[in-house]
Amino acid sequence: MVVVAYDPVMEDPGSDPTVTDRIIAMLSGAGVPFRRLVHEPTPTSEDSARVREEPIEIGGKALVCKANDRFLVVVLSAVRRLDSKRLRRELNARSIRFATREELMDLTGLVPGSVPPFGRPVLDLELIVDRSTLANERIAFNAGALTESIIMATGDWLDIAAPDRVVDVAESP
Repeated sequence: MVVVAYDPVMEDPGSDPTVTDRIIAMLSGAGVPFRRLVHEPTPTSEDSARVREEPIEIGGKALVCKANDRFLVVVLSAVRRLDSKRLRRELNARSIRFATREELMDLTGLVPGSVPPFGRPVLDLELIVDRSTLANERIAFNAGALTESIIMATGDWLDIAAPDRVVDVAESP
C-alpha cells in the first residue's frame, strides 16, 4: 500500500479528469483532510478493509440501483446489506434492482466495486445514504478505481457529498 499526497501538477490538463481526479480535486478544494491510498485491486469490501488496515464497518459501500425508471447511488456501511424492500418503501418505488455491469459502465464509466459514495457532481445520480454509514468517525471508500481508496472524517464526507436523503435501509449486520 502507498499513501499518496494529491499533486495537481500530475494531472494532464488536456484530458478529461477521472472520477478519482474529480473526487481528489473536490476534497482538496474544500480544504478537508483525507488520506489517499494506492493499493492492489480490491473488488470486495473485505479486500478493501484488509489493504486499508481499517475495520470493515467504516467502509462506505456505494451501490448503483434502479428504482422504477431512475438510477441512484445508495451508500451503506460495508458490513451491512441493502434491504431492498425497505428502500422500495422509502422511495415509494414499484421495483428496485441493482444496475447491471453494462448499465454501471454506461452511467459512470466504472466497474463494480469502484463506485465512490458520491452523487452529483461526481456522478450524475441522486445520492441516498443509509444511517449505518454515519455511525463511525471515519469513512473509507474506493474512489473510482479498485486500486484507489480515500479515508476521511465522516462529517466532512457528509458535508461534501450532500446526500439527497438519509434513510434506514440496511439490514442489521
